[in-house]
Amino acid sequence: MQLLRIDWNVVFTIINLIVLYLGLRKFLIGPVTNVMEQRKQMIEGQIADANKLKAEAGDLKKQYEGMLAQAHEESAELLEKTRKSAQAEYENRINVADAEAEKIIENAHKTVELERDKTVQDLQSQIAVLAVAAAGKVLGEASTNENNRLLYQQFLTKAGGVNDADSK
Repeated sequence: MQLLRIDWNVVFTIINLIVLYLGLRKFLIGPVTNVMEQRKQMIEGQIADANKLKAEAGDLKKQYEGMLAQAHEESAELLEKTRKSAQAEYENRINVADAEAEKIIENAHKTVELERDKTVQDLQSQIAVLAVAAAGKVLGEASTNENNRLLYQQFLTKAGGVNDADSK
């Protein structure tokens, strides 16, 4: 029986290795594995939080872009409304100015017409007086008021007929 001879040193070395392994596993490998697991969970939590914040930032960016687009639309509408209001005010002032100009022109035409009529009447009156005086001198008659008035009426009738014929 010599074949199976066990050396007690080898057995003690194997037992020491097993005890060392169990001790290391319990006091070194276990706590280090736990620390690594906790660190892994903490990193995964931070990554999840970062992804959540990134998604929230993306949503806020979309909201901001929507509000910015809406502000651009509102400013364009306001600008168009202001432009239309200014155009209406411009047209209104032009119409008022045109109406005032037409009134001024119409009043000027009336004034000119009245002045012309007054001048014509004054001239007719002066011509009638001169005609009566000339007729009195040509006829050599003593002018009487009745005679002068008849001559004046005849002259006005003839002058009025001539004036009407000229204006037609």
